[in-house]
Amino acid sequence: MCRDRWGRTHQLPITRHEPMRATVVQDFNHVERCKDSLYMGTPPRGIVDTNLKKICQRYADKPRYVTLYDPHKRIPVYSAYTFKKTEGDRRVDYPWMYEPQLAEVDGNGNMLPFPTGYLHMKFEDSQAVLDDYSDVVLYERGHLNPDQHQSTPHDRAATYTLTNVVPEIREFNIGPWREYEERIRVRLNNFCRGTAYIVTGVTTRGNMIRRNNQDRVAIPEDVWSAYCCTDYDRNAPHDVRIRFPSHAALAKNAKEGNSVHEMPVQELEIFLKNNMDVDQNLQLFYDNCISPSPLPLYLQHTI
Repeated sequence: MCRDRWGRTHQLPITRHEPMRATVVQDFNHVERCKDSLYMGTPPRGIVDTNLKKICQRYADKPRYVTLYDPHKRIPVYSAYTFKKTEGDRRVDYPWMYEPQLAEVDGNGNMLPFPTGYLHMKFEDSQAVLDDYSDVVLYERGHLNPDQHQSTPHDRAATYTLTNVVPEIREFNIGPWREYEERIRVRLNNFCRGTAYIVTGVTTRGNMIRRNNQDRVAIPEDVWSAYCCTDYDRNAPHDVRIRFPSHAALAKNAKEGNSVHEMPVQELEIFLKNNMDVDQNLQLFYDNCISPSPLPLYLQHTI
């Protein structure tokens, strides 16, 4: 038995321990490197990633999603994943994982549960560890790929790695951002007929969580997200239909003034060009998530 974040008790199936694998890769160009987690198999274009690590997050020998990780700031720049239709209310506790390959190139690819007595192991230099979050009451471990956007126990378990987590102000995490994640879950559940691709990331301004008088984990200034679903319900209500095939959101990671603002993806990209280390050709989704229209050309701009 285990309890979720709302105190409800759940019975977990009895299964053998499944290894969680998260492989640092050169690119995402193959299925085994999580290519299927990206719209048209293409990661966001224009992000300056010279010192960043591309991670294919794997669990039970299956690719689950991708993460672009900053080992110096010890947080993900973004996680990209496919949305799975779900009830959204089956949160359970899974063990937190770390990524050994971020610390040594010859790691075996297995993402492992945090061991006891790990404090001085060398992987602390390349990624966040549980102690970075243990004494900071202002912050929650905020998933970029949230477990409520996944359906199977394996897909959910794969989200519980600190390489998929950023420090989020508690009031923001349990308030506006959680409400937004639920709103998107309901929207995509009800109106996306095909596969929905989501990219969620952060901006930073240099603020850090400190431990033992050292800068440890970057604190996001903003949290952003965008989705792409080209096969959607054309008969959806107008206020829903205008949010397809793609839409985005942006919010301040703050105690106050943290409302989530939805916007077109191109508007978010303009913001990110001014607030992230990106090129001016930044594009979150291949070809701007252009949706093939079933309407004749002369009608395409009338709805």
